[in-house]
Amino acid sequence: MDYTEFVAMDHRAVAGRLLAAGWNVSGIGDWAYVWRSPDGRLVARVCAFEPGYGVFIELCRKLSGHPMLPRVDFDSELRGGGRVTVMEALMPASDEEGESMTERWDAAASGDPIASVRSEAERLNAEAAQSVPFWGGLDRNPGNVMRRGDGGLVLVDLFFAEGRDIYRALTEEPERVAAAFPADKRVFICEIAALARQSSPDELAALRAAAASIA
Repeated sequence: MDYTEFVAMDHRAVAGRLLAAGWNVSGIGDWAYVWRSPDGRLVARVCAFEPGYGVFIELCRKLSGHPMLPRVDFDSELRGGGRVTVMEALMPASDEEGESMTERWDAAASGDPIASVRSEAERLNAEAAQSVPFWGGLDRNPGNVMRRGDGGLVLVDLFFAEGRDIYRALTEEPERVAAAFPADKRVFICEIAALARQSSPDELAALRAAAASIA
């Protein structure tokens, strides 16, 4: 598949292209849907509205080839404010492995590869706190520890944006959201995975009305 064709698409078109190529949804997070390739070797993270994931991509680029970060094959913003990222497929780590990674992160021992990840992640986090609207910070969730087929542990999704604050502001102070995100970057703000999965019809209607008021 020629991933560069995604650049001109929105998240809906990307999802359709993946489906037509035999990819299947393998996970649903707060922001994105994860599609897995037919051979199981790759996943594509597809999001309709993405305020903060680019910081994690920047981390992966800065430390390209680091054994504790995923290999990213393709990444691009999408038309309307979404994002698609194609990376190596990983499997969930055990609870014990997640806990061990937390301990290693806290220790950041000299010679442990996790030390360079923590150092760069903290630097990027400080920058993002000054530049990314509704920035949340570093996400130390043990669920963000994944495992390669060879047993190597990998850190994913190390940062987060304050989604609850964004959507509370959208309904209560939509002008804050309008000021924070350019109109062409929030076209599909009401289509992230968590809203589709968790919102009642009335809640969705209120969010869409608020988004339309600042379109």
